[in-house]
Parts: sequence; C-alpha cells; structure tokens
Amino acid sequence: MAAMDDRPPSSPWPRRIAAGLLAAPFVAYGVACALLYVNQRKVLYTPVPRGNLDVPTMPLAEGNADVLVSIRPHDGPRAVVYFGGKSEDVSLNVPALGEAFPDTAIYALHYRGFGGSAGTPDEAGLVADALALFDTVRRRHPDIIVVGRSLGSGVAIQVAAKRRARRLVLVTPYDSIADVAARHFPAFPARWILQDRYLSWHVAPHIRTPTTVITAEHDAVIPLSHTERLLAHFQPGVAHAVMLAGEDHGSFLHKPAYFEALRMVPPRRHRGAGDRLQDESAA
Repeated sequence: MAAMDDRPPSSPWPRRIAAGLLAAPFVAYGVACALLYVNQRKVLYTPVPRGNLDVPTMPLAEGNADVLVSIRPHDGPRAVVYFGGKSEDVSLNVPALGEAFPDTAIYALHYRGFGGSAGTPDEAGLVADALALFDTVRRRHPDIIVVGRSLGSGVAIQVAAKRRARRLVLVTPYDSIADVAARHFPAFPARWILQDRYLSWHVAPHIRTPTTVITAEHDAVIPLSHTERLLAHFQPGVAHAVMLAGEDHGSFLHKPAYFEALRMVPPRRHRGAGDRLQDESAA
C-alpha cells in the first residue's frame, strides 16, 4: 500500500497573486484608455472667456444654441468668417483680422462653451453653428472669405465644402484630428477612441474654392507632415501653401508676414503651382 502524502495542500493564493500582478498593467492600460475616452473633449476643447470686451458681439440667431460672435462691423459686400483654435479667444484676434482685411466686416465665432457662448463643444455642434453663421453673414455680405486656424481649420473646410465662399484660408491645418492625436498619444488607440475626428483629408477633394494653406516652419503642435498630407488630397490647382519661416504654432499671429499671407489670393487654376500669389488688396 502506497504511503499517504501527508504534505499540506498547496495554497491557491500565490498563483492568484502572480496572475494579478501579470494582469495589473493591462487593467491600468484599460483604465487609462477609458479615462481618455471619457475626457477626450476636455483635451480637445479648452474653453476660454472673452477677453477683449471692446470688440462688440452679436448673438447667432440661427442654429440651436445660444452662441456669440465677435464682430468688426463694416458696410459693403465683403466679410471674413473666422474659426479659431482649441483654446483661442477669438475676440483678441478680431483687431488683427481687421488690419489684414481693412475694408471687410469680420465675424469670429465663439464656439459653444467659449467666450460667453452656451453649450458644450463637439464637432457636430461647431459645424452646425459655423454653417448658421455663414448663412447669416451671406445675407449681409455676399462676398465671404472663410478662415480657420488650427482646430478651426477643420470647421472652416467643412463650411467651404457646403457653402460657396470666395476664398478659403486654412492656418496651420491638419489632415485629421484623429491622426494628430495618434501622433501625440502613440500609446493609445486614439483613432478608435476619438468621437470628434475632423477628417479634413476626406473633405479636401470636394473643395472647389481657391484655398490658401498657411504653415509654420517649426510647428510642433500640428507638424508639417500632417499639413502636407492634407494638401495632397486637394484637387490639382485648388490649394496653395505659404510657409511662415522661423515660426511655431502660434508665434506669428500678430506679425506682418501673417497678415500678408492671409491676404494672398491663390493663382487661377490655369497658372503653374509655383506662380506668385496675388495680394488681396490688389484683387
């Protein structure tokens, strides 16, 4: 008869502890992804109050949100409709836009949650408000230039795809927010997590409006490779790039070279892509 094994039964706890230690990084990663998903719009949009109270505002009568627009009134057919960056107080840039376009009315949208506008920002809401602003402005000024900077470039390009503007200006634009986020958060599946994707590359082939793309040489927020990918999706002859040498993502906003770039009119399609751009004041 075989001798009985009188050793005490082994405890399952060491195995459970080891399994827990192995699983901990995966759990932590899942929690981090969940937090990024829940807080993504807090990262993408950074609402700021309206700082330049000397610039008048008007409520946006159309649309489904209580949204404000900073304005520089001016009689005549021409207007600029402006969409700013993720943490931009557009009221501060209305005077500079007025310098760049001296004989033009200026309308700068305060996104939902920004500058006294009600609501919470998201892509669908911002684009809806932008289209409503364009339609409001067009009743007063039939000749409209649409300008979008950084985040606002993704709003502006969608407006230009759905409305007829005289010109589109994209300042430090991206191919998509999803691609930029994937670059800045390489450890996370940002392309899958993001709800507001701003797929400008997908819209670009449908743009027929003459487009100026303004880039900054040392832009670390939206690296030039993302702008180059966007440019590659425009139809030939539609978009033309202007480089601001020595500048980063926001260092140029009040410099003459930026104003000059804003005024530049892309050459007509039958010209070569390397032809000089024409100044807006001479157009």
